Amino acid sequence: MPSLDLTQLLTGFIALLISLSVHEAAHAWSADRLGDSTARMLGRLSLNPAVHIDPIGTIVFPLVAMATNLPLIGWAKPVPVNPAELRPNWRQKFMLVAAAGPASNLVLAAAAALVLRGLAPVEASGDAIAMSLANRLEYLLETMVFVNVLLAVFNLVPIPPLDGGNVLAGLLTGPLANTFDRLRPFGFLILYGLMLTGMLTTIISPPASLLLQLLL
Repeated sequence: MPSLDLTQLLTGFIALLISLSVHEAAHAWSADRLGDSTARMLGRLSLNPAVHIDPIGTIVFPLVAMATNLPLIGWAKPVPVNPAELRPNWRQKFMLVAAAGPASNLVLAAAAALVLRGLAPVEASGDAIAMSLANRLEYLLETMVFVNVLLAVFNLVPIPPLDGGNVLAGLLTGPLANTFDRLRPFGFLILYGLMLTGMLTTIISPPASLLLQLLL
């Protein structure tokens, strides 16, 4: 087992916590803007990580995964959305709410990449203290880019209950929409099947690698 670097562990956890909080807050904000105040009434329209933390998914699993060098695993409490409050055209509005989460992660990744590029003059300045701080910030920003790209691409996989599944559900109509809705209870089984067979990595890796190359 590789040695545990507490600095890297803490940095990765902070990056994941921020990214998950922004993701869920984006869901809550978009739902509220489209007419469903459920999340706002429950205090989820916030960037405060405390309101989004799931003890297992946000704390235990990610820390164990990072400490053991396993693939990064993490999730936050899902933001509740009431489709009845999104009428009319609730499918299309629900699709926008779902898309807001991954979109927020892509924006966060792009913002971190921009700040990262701005550190180059500091690193070239030769000042020891400035360089040390820049190196620490650089690692955090690189981690932010990496985590947010993975979160965005993973959540856009078109399988319920992932955001990509809800986006696809909003695009389908008629019999196709009804058929897809009947598959929803089996979404977790399909997702776990893809994870266990390695197919999920095959699906995620190409778009994630492309985005990381563009940003870094």
